[in-house]
Amino acid sequence: MTESTAATSSDFTDVPDARDILHGLAAPTTGELQLEDRASLQRVAGLSTELTDVTEVEYRQLRLERVVLVGVWTEGTAAQARASMVELAALAETAGSEVLDALIQRRSRPDSATYIGSGKADELREAVLATGADTVICDGELTPAQLTALEKIVKVKVIDRTALILDIFAQHATSREGKAQVSLAQMEYMLPRLRGWGESMSRQAGGRAGSNGGVGLRGPGETKIETDRRRIRERMAKLRREIRGMKKSRTVMRAARERNAIPRLTVAGYTNAGKSSLVNAMTGSGALVQDALFATLDPTTRRATLDDGRAVVFTDTVGFVRHLPTQLVEAFRSTLEEVVDADLVLHVVDGSDPFPAEQISAVRQVINEVVAADDVKPPPEMLVINKIDAIDGNRMTELRHAFGDAVFVSARTGEGMPELFDRIREFVGRGDVELTIDVPYTRGDLVSRIHEEGEVLTSEHTADGTRMRVRVPVAFAGGLADLEVATESDQSPVGGLT
Repeated sequence: MTESTAATSSDFTDVPDARDILHGLAAPTTGELQLEDRASLQRVAGLSTELTDVTEVEYRQLRLERVVLVGVWTEGTAAQARASMVELAALAETAGSEVLDALIQRRSRPDSATYIGSGKADELREAVLATGADTVICDGELTPAQLTALEKIVKVKVIDRTALILDIFAQHATSREGKAQVSLAQMEYMLPRLRGWGESMSRQAGGRAGSNGGVGLRGPGETKIETDRRRIRERMAKLRREIRGMKKSRTVMRAARERNAIPRLTVAGYTNAGKSSLVNAMTGSGALVQDALFATLDPTTRRATLDDGRAVVFTDTVGFVRHLPTQLVEAFRSTLEEVVDADLVLHVVDGSDPFPAEQISAVRQVINEVVAADDVKPPPEMLVINKIDAIDGNRMTELRHAFGDAVFVSARTGEGMPELFDRIREFVGRGDVELTIDVPYTRGDLVSRIHEEGEVLTSEHTADGTRMRVRVPVAFAGGLADLEVATESDQSPVGGLT
């Protein structure tokens, strides 16, 4: 080998090892992986596989592409009506559609026949033809008769706000429980809307129906639509049993947190208010964060440690929305129990939204429905106004005047986070008791638990053990009674908030 081509091991000392390069790269978080999965499954506009016969709409998978929005303005201001349509457009885009046009009609109440009236329906048909839309989305829940009548006029698929939200939930559900809950909600919505025209759905079963010899042909004279309804009811009963079984594991985990006396803080609020971003900012976790409605469906629980050493648990929950379908509230009841059973609800509000009071009202309405059904006392609430980095000074003044007790933060920039932690620390420690105890050196486990569930004020080592002045929850204080040392400073329990 010549000198020009020869190489020794010392020549490669400056070349970095591949393992060193990989070691320097941060591992992707769970949220980043989920976001990548969603981005890899995009709907392609223009490649429609829809049937030309709109009468089969109930038996097709919902596939939104090019849509026209329509709403009925029955109350409130014009700005509120416009905000409702903007939200509907955001829902449609989250579901993967392209919004082409939007129509609003001022009425005292929706038309009982076509939702928007025959004249406006003809205008809607012209808008569909002009834009080339293949779907109409109504800002409300339509009856089966209204869906049928409107489809006959506009000649394209018509869905309502409830079906749209259910479709988004179906796209975003990842866990087994979440998928089961969404499936149950979809079937509850679809069951009363099964319909047919001509002979396709009213045809009776064949000759073997009476003998119970055919698959799905149990009753003599059972029509196809009756068979479909029976199968849906059987599937719904099975899903309810599965969800009840999954609920047991969630109850076991919740009971374990209660035994450990770790404060449970649930983050709830309107959809896309920044709940997951706030949980990430408070815990340093990697929960899925996406600028989309209903990005989070499955509850995510993260543990964090406050500045005083006390451990707390934050749970990120599904967001709420105005006119949330009743089917979803029922199906997601086991998930919403995370809100009801919390020690404190951090109610996150989007400060940049033009109507935050309506968001707050919508969230509280759903929570009250769950509380009333379970016959329990609603948990205490701390209002958190998020996204203050996206509003100006005048808007901030208005919000502080309207919601004086709220904490104003920005999960993106970190502004206001210290005050939020102070308020949480104050709430968590409001029922604590101060004690002076002598802990033997053999009870290191007890010292560790005190640091986790309480706060150590002073610590002094003696010949027999450690004398500690601690502040702990009342439930924990009972187990320390044998180690308590009476001092002049021992008084009644010390609390934070009254």
